[in-house]
Amino acid sequence: MKWPDSVTLKEVGPRDGLQNEKKVITTEDKVAWINLLSKTGLTYIEITSFVHPKWIPTLADAMEVAKAIERRKEVTYAALIPNQRGLENALEANIDEIAVFMSASETHNLKNINKSINETFPVLRKVVQDSIHSRKKVRGYLSTVFGCPYEGAVEIDNILRVSDTLFEMGIDELSLGDTIGVANPKQVQEVLEILLKRFPSTKIAMHFHDTHGTALANVLAAIEMGITTFDGSIGGIGGCPYAPGASGNVATEDLLYMLSNMGIEVGVQLSDMLSAAKYIQKKLGRALPSHNLQAALAVKE
Repeated sequence: MKWPDSVTLKEVGPRDGLQNEKKVITTEDKVAWINLLSKTGLTYIEITSFVHPKWIPTLADAMEVAKAIERRKEVTYAALIPNQRGLENALEANIDEIAVFMSASETHNLKNINKSINETFPVLRKVVQDSIHSRKKVRGYLSTVFGCPYEGAVEIDNILRVSDTLFEMGIDELSLGDTIGVANPKQVQEVLEILLKRFPSTKIAMHFHDTHGTALANVLAAIEMGITTFDGSIGGIGGCPYAPGASGNVATEDLLYMLSNMGIEVGVQLSDMLSAAKYIQKKLGRALPSHNLQAALAVKE
């Protein structure tokens, strides 16, 4: 097949990666880490989440982090926003892009947001509309697209209904999440074949977790369908507090290695990404699942 000339990697490690960690990284270390990521060539970094500290205590310093990082004009600094209060804080922190989130499965939505899908819609609609009014771009995350930890398989009609509603609200991009890492390439293509009849590929991103080692294969399956935007988490850290058994996201540096060696332009320096991965591994105090990080560490200097 003909591969795309370029692919965009969106880094979600500082938010999606840290939200599931038991160890709390200091604000100073988070800022230093994000500053390292800003120098890699990445054009998008999701730096934190403005959720109540009760729910995600590891990200309780969202405001401090957002105000302390060194910003580069070529980088979009995004944050996850659950509600109106979160949006107010994000705007005060001058976040560049707002990300809203919900699930395709009812049970995961209740566990994750404490609301039904129908109850979530008006909350997010207000956030999206106010974000647009504040001249901010809005990204939507749709979790459990390829499987739910509570309900199992998710009906395509549920995925379409939520996707339709989010786009109708005015989001700029929808990131489809394999929250528990159960997707396979055939399933990815079957879901995209239906979705891409309704939405342009330029409006869709993919967010794969690597629980069963299929994330990179799923990326290739999505590329074959015309998708060119992918989320990654440096070091392969991450997971969902409300998705038991879910492992981390696909490691951004593993994505970068595969794509760049296929001749696909990514615009990110692997050596710089590995430096940032080594930094956060040391701070977390455990070996991270990234293949490229461990390969680099195995080489004697």
